[in-house]
Amino acid sequence: MTQLVTQPIPPTPADVHAARALISAHIVRTPMLRNAALDALTGGSILIKPEVLQRTGSFKLRGATNALLRLTREQWKRGVVAYSSGNHAQAVACAAQRFGVSATIVMPTDAPLIKRQHTQFWGAKIVAYERDSEDRAAIAARICADTGATLIAPYEHPDVIAGQGTLALELAEDATASGLTMDAMIVCTGGGGLVAGCALALSDVSPRTKIYAAEPADWDDTARSLALGHRVANDLRGSKFCDALLTPTPGELTFSINLALLSGGLAATDEAVRAAMQLARQHLKLVVEPGGAVALAALLSRYNAKGQVVGVVLSGGNLD
Repeated sequence: MTQLVTQPIPPTPADVHAARALISAHIVRTPMLRNAALDALTGGSILIKPEVLQRTGSFKLRGATNALLRLTREQWKRGVVAYSSGNHAQAVACAAQRFGVSATIVMPTDAPLIKRQHTQFWGAKIVAYERDSEDRAAIAARICADTGATLIAPYEHPDVIAGQGTLALELAEDATASGLTMDAMIVCTGGGGLVAGCALALSDVSPRTKIYAAEPADWDDTARSLALGHRVANDLRGSKFCDALLTPTPGELTFSINLALLSGGLAATDEAVRAAMQLARQHLKLVVEPGGAVALAALLSRYNAKGQVVGVVLSGGNLD
């Protein structure tokens, strides 16, 4: 069965700017945070983008809102469908409720309870599936075929990618206002939508900034794909600690952008992620979920930031 969105046209930097104008009234413009202890620890100037402070607790609201606002009123009447382990689920549910649109979310049975509860709080219907034996995309496609609803995919969607990239526009703007230019930006990566959007944004407003994908160890398909020049898959046997980033392979659309614009990938162990979560709690006073802390973990364990200005995304805070 063919999904609703097939062979989409890749978004451009102009699409990211357009998304910012469209969604600004519906999201939180999260601040740029600095921390002296983190700078001392790394030897660099670290610029934190705390998307844990976003409505729904993650950056996903940006892309979901942009995608919803670009649908027709007739599509709104038929509703939307998404599949997600939690953060995209909450984002689509929240955006749909805001605009009076019904939402059905396909979620794995092992999704964290807080993410299931928050998705239901925003009024979405949840359809559960088994992560290891069922195909979430196929389930969502069947629902769309049966109801006429529109699929909003978590990363293989040009409007979602463009919306996610708006956080990089904000961070670059705040860095400039502080007299800084980012040498690098490290972005938590699953299917690659956030890092693709950020790369598109910075290719326009901060082209000398190097962009790195940060992934959990054993789920580093983007890093390995970038090194080889083509998409490769994970073996799906790694730790599931970073539940938000457990994609089987990079998206076709996202990888086409990331291969052209990223400087590489960094993988962080579970131990490094736990240390990053602890640091965020102790020094930044922020609760960050495992998948949301991977970029900070990669900075602390895999990247030499000495003498550099480095942007880091804390991408989600939905932790139970």
